[in-house]
Amino acid sequence: MTSAHGGASGETHSEAHDGPRARTPDGLEPFAAGLPFGAGSVLDPLRRDDDLAELTRDLLDVLVVGGGATGAGAALDAASRGLTTALLEGGDLASGTSSNSSRLLHGGVRYLEQLEFGLVREALHERGLLQDLAPHLVRRMSFLYPLTHRVWERGYVGAGLTLYDALAGIGDRHGFRRHRHLTRRALLRQAPQLRPDVAVGALSYDDGHVDDARLVLALARTAAREGATVLSRVRVTGLATRSGHTVATCVDALSGEQFTVRARRVVLATGPWSGLTQKMLGTDPVRVRASKGVHLVLPRERLPMDSALIARTPSSVLFVIPTGDVVLLGTTDTPWENGPGPVLPTGADVRYLLDQANQWLREPLTPDDVLGVYAGLRPLVDQPDRQKTQAISREHVVREVAPGCVVVAGGKLTTYRVMARDAVDAAVAGLPASRASATEHLGLVGASGFAQAWARRDSAAVAAGIPVASVERLAHRYGADYPLLLSMGRRDPSLLDPVPGAPSLLAAEVVYAGRHEAAMTVDDVLRRRSRAGLETADGGAAAAPHVARLLAGALGRAESWAAEQAESYARAAEVTRSALATSDDAELVPLLADLADRWSGAA
Repeated sequence: MTSAHGGASGETHSEAHDGPRARTPDGLEPFAAGLPFGAGSVLDPLRRDDDLAELTRDLLDVLVVGGGATGAGAALDAASRGLTTALLEGGDLASGTSSNSSRLLHGGVRYLEQLEFGLVREALHERGLLQDLAPHLVRRMSFLYPLTHRVWERGYVGAGLTLYDALAGIGDRHGFRRHRHLTRRALLRQAPQLRPDVAVGALSYDDGHVDDARLVLALARTAAREGATVLSRVRVTGLATRSGHTVATCVDALSGEQFTVRARRVVLATGPWSGLTQKMLGTDPVRVRASKGVHLVLPRERLPMDSALIARTPSSVLFVIPTGDVVLLGTTDTPWENGPGPVLPTGADVRYLLDQANQWLREPLTPDDVLGVYAGLRPLVDQPDRQKTQAISREHVVREVAPGCVVVAGGKLTTYRVMARDAVDAAVAGLPASRASATEHLGLVGASGFAQAWARRDSAAVAAGIPVASVERLAHRYGADYPLLLSMGRRDPSLLDPVPGAPSLLAAEVVYAGRHEAAMTVDDVLRRRSRAGLETADGGAAAAPHVARLLAGALGRAESWAAEQAESYARAAEVTRSALATSDDAELVPLLADLADRWSGAA
């Protein structure tokens, strides 16, 4: 159930409750940065002990286990129905599958070939809806689909995209355009990085892009705003059904303390860990197969594309996705047999993706061009009649696996809201006073007033004395809340400086992450609250000591804690680099064990 990824969290649990809060390395008192505090959407570490105590006293309506997109969405759905709700995540929010995707909100053009029309229609509806619910996080992106055959392929793919447009209802207010046919000359004008002999033309269509980790964080904070208790680093180690409720045995990963939580209904949204959580109940009817997806991160100047690229590969789909200052190159789709836990890419994964991309590019990419690599697991509901993971349907499954306990598995990031709604519907059936889902009309944290805040970005930049590009980056991360971060600079102008070694990350963001967003480690900040750990050539190593000191100040930790955090981050990064010397997943086993130990606090 616990979630982790190749970067490891570097948490040092022995210091989590180390007595009185220490003065921070820069001499500031803890929590003295002048941030406006309030209840609602703030995931505030000061409330953690009180929240834990309340969990042990009260009988909840709904307990959600798992803090990825579906789990956070389920907590929001349940809380917004007026149900007393708690979300427990064993690692950091989004630290598993939901921070390691292709960062797309899409219907899935390739699923049309599998005749999954209902899935595509549903995903396209959610793609448009999410532009309303989180306009700061979701952006329209143009995709190019190169054609290699002159007649039949253009007709075949064109027919598919015509259906795709129809299922989406293109022409509505969401701004997604109908697909367009391009000649080879037009294709090369849009993507001069492509070899001139590689395609005879292309089709262009629109889909959506989102920062997956920040979407999960927005869901969790919105759930807290609606009244849910959201706690990360709390592991559920046992589940037992009783008359009218379920008892969850939990461990606070920060203190090692064990306690129990009682809930009338339980939603298990644990993705690749679904088998483990079901076995706690003595059952395992929903079987999940894990598929590993690997992405490379390249500097934008090395591949300065404005449109994304999608093409077929022998075993998956090739995506080239420009986002911010980098380009993502993915993905693989291979069975993962090493169990749930940390996931690492191999050197073979990197070579495969480079080889697939180089078939299309004028100037071939080399391993030296790669800034970062990340890997995650797709939790696919097992279909015994389909051997290859690429052929397994992305439909989700919701099933009651024990009295009052529901498992939700499968699906995709784009349809997290539907999965969450269906899971809560199944879980609360029969509960008195349960209401229908309201999340279709519930904007996420940062959405309200975003258009006005975006319009004021130029004047905000002048007032803060920072570039407009920095304010725009903040606006896309925090939405209408970005002025809160700028206000921190009024008391301490240095907080609006970039973190040394991470030019896309302001010091204020590190403090804000610890104070408002439940970030507890350097890894949380560099890999999920921001992407600096993937978008710098050294993997964020140079930034780690600075981030650790800022985070220590926000959390009230001692200087020794900051030093240990920076060292732990560097060790985990070295493990990830070592993985790139391996040739297959079997060789990763000792490295995965090392990461799992570091994540669990044993190291």
